[in-house]
Amino acid sequence: MEPALNAFDFAPVWLTLRLATTTTLLLLLIGTPLAWWLARTSSWLKIPIGAIVAMPLVLPPTVLGFYLLMSFGGRSPLGQWMQAQFGLSLSFSFSGILLASLVFNLPFMVQPIQRAFEAVAEDLREAALMSGL
Repeated sequence: MEPALNAFDFAPVWLTLRLATTTTLLLLLIGTPLAWWLARTSSWLKIPIGAIVAMPLVLPPTVLGFYLLMSFGGRSPLGQWMQAQFGLSLSFSFSGILLASLVFNLPFMVQPIQRAFEAVAEDLREAALMSGL
């Protein structure tokens, strides 16, 4: 008897690919400007925002997930507002795992890019600006 390949459920594979692709694209759109701002700003907000970005590195994933569920769940004010305004429920949905993935992976995107922006010498940036690049 030949093994049935049709019995394999590809739904988790497609979900994982969709999540990975969407997370990567959104992290590029959010993380790169945030990293540039953190590298170049002298605002007093740099330290608190940098700490918020780094928070997933110090919190255990279960604690981070619990905080996200409590913040965006159906019983929280923010979760109720999102449900009323956009019909969006983040608990146990693709949008919810996308948000969790974005929050968890943000420091892994922002911090290396921020360090790269900080490594560019100021005189090199000024020369590029003067030459129109």
